Amino acid sequence: ALSYINKHFFSDANGNRGGAPNVAVVLVDGWPTDKVEEASRLARESGINIFFVTIEGPDENEKQNVVETNFVDKAVCRTNGFFSLPITSWFALRKAVQPLVKRVCDTDRLVCSKTCLNANDIAFVIDGSSSVGTGNFRTVLQFVANVTQEFEISDTDTRVGIVQYTYEQRLEFAFGQHNNKADLLNAIKRINYWSGGTSTGAAITYAADQLFSKSKPNKRKIMIVITDGRSYDDVRAPALAVHRK
Repeated sequence: ALSYINKHFFSDANGNRGGAPNVAVVLVDGWPTDKVEEASRLARESGINIFFVTIEGPDENEKQNVVETNFVDKAVCRTNGFFSLPITSWFALRKAVQPLVKRVCDTDRLVCSKTCLNANDIAFVIDGSSSVGTGNFRTVLQFVANVTQEFEISDTDTRVGIVQYTYEQRLEFAFGQHNNKADLLNAIKRINYWSGGTSTGAAITYAADQLFSKSKPNKRKIMIVITDGRSYDDVRAPALAVHRK
């Protein structure tokens, strides 16, 4: 059901509005007998805030079919109780109306809709050529850290990968290698200046192959190229090829 709404409801073709938060309210009686984790991850990465309203628990003959007993924690955007409403019985459902409406209208807490909390794979492609110099290279790394600081870093939110290039290219780290902000910022600080020529076109192709070939389907794919001068190779053709992907 979650896969279905992700595919058929929340798309531009079906009238989705970019500026409005996307919300799905799921009412489930008992416990799901299939896996919700992967479908929920794809929904979250599409910016859908899933609210789970659970009525009662599984009955005895259902329990043997339950795959994920903690399915709510795996399904919702944050496991802090805000996105889940357990109801004791069908008759108590009417009491959930106002609390649910209040939560759905609390747009500040609909974290899956926030652009910078949404699912991005961001590749920084950094010029490490001789003309940059050690001091400017440290300035570039600080810039990369400042941009990264603005995002929620995790496997289901934003992931960051970095390639440094001269005539050659070096993968500093891949998407998902550092899945919390502190580790990621430390890894950025530790990048060593390389020094060499400037082949930006080859670096774009390399970053696409090394990083975006391993990107997840629902992630926004963003490449930020930081360079201080003209490339020694062609940039237009590699850039167009990456745009097409």
